[in-house]
Amino acid sequence: MTILSDRTIRKLALEESMISPFEDKQVRDGKISYGLSSFGYDARVSEEFKIFTNVNSEIVDPKDFKPTNFVTKNVPVCIIPPNSFALARTIERFKIPKNIMVICLGKSTYARCGIIVNVTPLEPGWEGHVTLEFSNTTPLPAKIYANEGVAQFIFLKGNETPEVTYADRNGKYMGQTGVTLPKV
Repeated sequence: MTILSDRTIRKLALEESMISPFEDKQVRDGKISYGLSSFGYDARVSEEFKIFTNVNSEIVDPKDFKPTNFVTKNVPVCIIPPNSFALARTIERFKIPKNIMVICLGKSTYARCGIIVNVTPLEPGWEGHVTLEFSNTTPLPAKIYANEGVAQFIFLKGNETPEVTYADRNGKYMGQTGVTLPKV
């Protein structure tokens, strides 16, 4: 298994639309960085957030998830309540080649503030906007800045193409466009 470099990520992004829109270099300009890095890509978060709420005293059940567990906001800055979480999506749309596996990791800038991005895979053949999960592990409200970097994606090339890709098995999160809630 090989980790893809900036050269290969750039080539796949431009020739196979693996990442769109694609930023060819790290962008900072007073923002939390995003764009192509040496061995990965830092994706941005959109302005659509679903913030967990306990207003209805619901039980969180992945097999019967209630949309009323969240408050939806379209804002440039999301405030996550203490010891709570929010969902959002990437600005970038990903189209993962059949021989590539991607791992999403949180950025250290947010981790150092107690905001954890769930580690999640993007399987071979998957495509869409990535739904991201942010946990505020602090006893204080925490900010997430839309249109700035929030997670790094590491691209791993397999030793061969798998027998069955995510697209082949019609994965339940295939082609998602907005913030997507849990499905069974």
